[in-house]
This record gives sequence, structure tokens and C-alpha cells, in this order.
Amino acid sequence: MTALAAAQIGGGLRRAVNRSQRRHFAAMLALMAPSVLFVALLFVAPLALFMFRSVDNSELRSFLPRTVAAVGAWTAGDLPDEPVYAALVEDLRVLKGTPSVGLLGRRLNYAVPGYRGLITKTARSLPDTGIASNKDALIAIDEKWADPAFLAVLRQQAGRLTDFYLLTALDLERNPGGSLQGVPRDHAVFIDLYGRTLLVSLAVTGLCLLIAYPVAAVMAAATAGTANLLLMLVLVPFWTSLLVRSTAWVILLQNEGVVNKALMALGLTSQPLPLVFNRTGVLIAMVHVLLPYMILPLYSVMKGISPVHLRAAASLGATPLTVFRTIYLPLTLPGVAAGATLVFVLSIGFYVTPALVGGPADQMIGYFIAYFTNSAVNWGLAAALGTFLLLIVALIYAVLGKLVGLDRLRVR
Repeated sequence: MTALAAAQIGGGLRRAVNRSQRRHFAAMLALMAPSVLFVALLFVAPLALFMFRSVDNSELRSFLPRTVAAVGAWTAGDLPDEPVYAALVEDLRVLKGTPSVGLLGRRLNYAVPGYRGLITKTARSLPDTGIASNKDALIAIDEKWADPAFLAVLRQQAGRLTDFYLLTALDLERNPGGSLQGVPRDHAVFIDLYGRTLLVSLAVTGLCLLIAYPVAAVMAAATAGTANLLLMLVLVPFWTSLLVRSTAWVILLQNEGVVNKALMALGLTSQPLPLVFNRTGVLIAMVHVLLPYMILPLYSVMKGISPVHLRAAASLGATPLTVFRTIYLPLTLPGVAAGATLVFVLSIGFYVTPALVGGPADQMIGYFIAYFTNSAVNWGLAAALGTFLLLIVALIYAVLGKLVGLDRLRVR
């Protein structure tokens, strides 16, 4: 065979291999396309849109287009000139008698309490014609229009995007000059909320680990029949609604509940203990709900540990504590990391259980996201809280991945 013929055969073989690889890659893409589109349309896109609400500021530009254009040339400090007031009057005349007045007032009320009443009163009191001085007319309706701080809000919130919600979620605000400052102490709630959420989540994760580790070890060392029975008992809570389980703890932990009656019957307490509508009740109920998520990853890893390693260490004279510390515990770290990460991520966004079992000082960030979404209808602040919650979880996961390795954050 000549060199030319060999080269032709080799080139044809390479082209055939490349075509086969392209067909294989196209087939893989076709198989993956439905799931990728499903995740993109029903998870990624809604999440991105929700997070965008934390910086979206389309309301003011939609409701007050003339005012937004006029207020950009005004330097905060003194009262603006007549053109700003004239633009505001024209915009409010267009909104007069429409639901948009209430929507605009609610949006501005987030920045300055009382702005909703001011907008509603002004729009209702504005004459249709015959205004010699728009500035004097607005001030005559309400003296707040003579306060530069109220007009400075319009200037600060005139952009297409705003940092107002993100700053509010960090207990920060901008003064009339545009500089950052902390909100008054009696209005600062969100930094404490993040700390409370992290503290409760860490406590629940630690308690779940302390309880689940010996349970998983017993299950891994038991016979097949016993292990299957224990595994079924671990999975039983999944057959009951989360709402039902949380409500059941309210009944069990109340002053006249089964737990307090049992403690008093055993002589351990002389009066009912406060176990519900406080931090204790939240921890008990959340640990009960999330315990299976810690047991299952630990059991999966422990089941794969060969007892030969433990017997070998014991035969060399190692004490049971040394065997556990040097052999068993390091081998179970992947399960510990996976279980702890899973429980922590689930607990940090918990809403139902703290809302039912906890008191006002025990509500976590999930409660406030639901409140601002459904009750206060402040989607911007709800999106800001959700964004910071997502960033906290991502940061913690990145730190854990750096410390223990990303491969240990999942059970293989």
C-alpha cells in the first residue's frame, strides 16, 4: 500500500469518526433539550425576573414621565423651580381619578411614609384649569410640597433602575443629598433578621447532625431486615404534609399538651414549660422535619464503609475512640458535608414551621418574603430579600466547597 493510499484511508476514517461524534453530540442535545427548556422556562426565567424586581423602577417613569424628565435638571437642596412643579401637576392631572394614583402613592410610600396620602390628597384637590403658579398651588394643597426632602425622593427614584430595595434590605437608605446612611435603630430589622435566620439554621443543622449520626451508624451496622425497617421509619414523615406535622407540634408542645403532661407526670417539672411559640418550639419542629435529610446521606456513606478497615485498626491496638477518630469519622465526612449542606439550605428558607410554632421574634427570612409578596404587595423588597438569601446560600456553599471539597458536598 502506497503512502498516498494510506493517507486517504486515514483521512476518510477521521472524517467518519468526526461525523459519528457530531451525530452523537446532536443526539445528546436533542435528548437534553426538553429538560433544559423546562428548567429554563419554569425555574431560571422566573427566578431571574423575580430578582430583577429588586432593582426595577418602572413605576415612576410610567406614572410621572414629565416629572422624571424635569427633576433630572434640579440639584437637590433648595426647592426646584416652577417647571418641576408644572410637570408634576400635569402628571397628576393625567392620573386623577384612576387606580394609578394609589399605585404611585404606594410606591413612594415605601421611601417616605405618608407619601401615599400626600399623592392622593394632591391629585384629588388639583383644579383642572386656572392655576397661575403650580408651585404655590401644590404648597397650598399641602405644605409638604415646600419640603425639599419630599421632592428629593422623586429625583432619587427617577432612574430606570434603583438600589432602593437592596439598600432597604440592608437597613440602609439615602439622605436627600444622595449619601448612604443607616436607617433609625427602631426601623432596622433586616440585619438582625439575617443573623437570626443563620443562627436558627446552624442550630438546626447541628442538632440534626448530633441525632442523625448515631442513628445512621446503627442502621449501617444492622442486618438487612433491621436496616430496612429502620429506613422505613425514617421515611414515614415524608408521608405526612409539612403543614400537618408543624400543626401537630403546636398541639404536642402547648401547656396542656402531651409533652408537658408527660414531664410533669414523671416529676421532671412542677409546671408546664414554655415549649411553643418560641425558639425552642421552632428548633424542635424543624429538627423533626429535616432529620431525614441528614440521616439518608449519612446512611448512604456509612453503608459503603467496609468493616475490614475498622477491624484492621483495632487489631493493631487502636482504642475504639481512636478507630472512630482516625478511620470512621474521616470516611463519613462526605455524608456529613452532604447532609449538613442539604439541611442548612432547606432550613434557611423555612417558612411554614416557624410561622406556626414560633413567636414574633422567631420568624425567619422566608416569613418576611411571603409577607412582602402577599400582604404588603412590596415585590421589590421581597425580591431584594430573596436575592440576598440566594447570595448567602451561594456564599456558604462556596466556602464549604473550598474547605471540604466540592466532591464531599454530594453523596456518590
